Amino acid sequence: MNLTERVLNRIVLAATRFVQRHGAIRPGTKAGEAFGTLGEGTWVTYPLGPQYGLSSVHIGRDCLIGKGTVLTVGYGPDDPNIPERGLVIGDRCVIGARTILTSHGSITIGDDVWFGQSIFVSDASHGYQDPETPIGDQLGDHQPVSIGSGSWIGHGAVILPGTQIGRQVVIGAGSVVRGTIPDHCVAAGVPAKVV
Repeated sequence: MNLTERVLNRIVLAATRFVQRHGAIRPGTKAGEAFGTLGEGTWVTYPLGPQYGLSSVHIGRDCLIGKGTVLTVGYGPDDPNIPERGLVIGDRCVIGARTILTSHGSITIGDDVWFGQSIFVSDASHGYQDPETPIGDQLGDHQPVSIGSGSWIGHGAVILPGTQIGRQVVIGAGSVVRGTIPDHCVAAGVPAKVV
């Protein structure tokens, strides 16, 4: 690598770090004021994923929300019916890059929960009551989701509506979780079962 390439490489990397640091949402930023709560020491890293309904998103202290994470509450940016606390994330949580957290009623994540990357969590799905109506027009019931404190959710897991995950639980990578997972266990598979 010649001197010009080395200098350009250093400039591009420095500019990237500058944009990532100053593009992050933190307490005290204008973008941070859109959240219901954004705890001290929390970073929503840049580049950002889609975000709306942020007045219903409450994130605790010292959390790290990974690049490209989707944080949404409601059925769109102009939904007038969002709940007051649709998405609640406790203190000291790590949400891996490219995770999707989409709430319509209630998703609650306890303290010290760590997510791998590319995880999907939703409290709503679709129905199939009328085979003649497009599936996307058959909205399902909102079913609260909760993830207990101290849990670890592995890469690529899918957490379906109505799931209640206990405290200190490990969910294996790629698992599809529905129902109740008790405290202090490991669950994995499709569908996830206690192993």
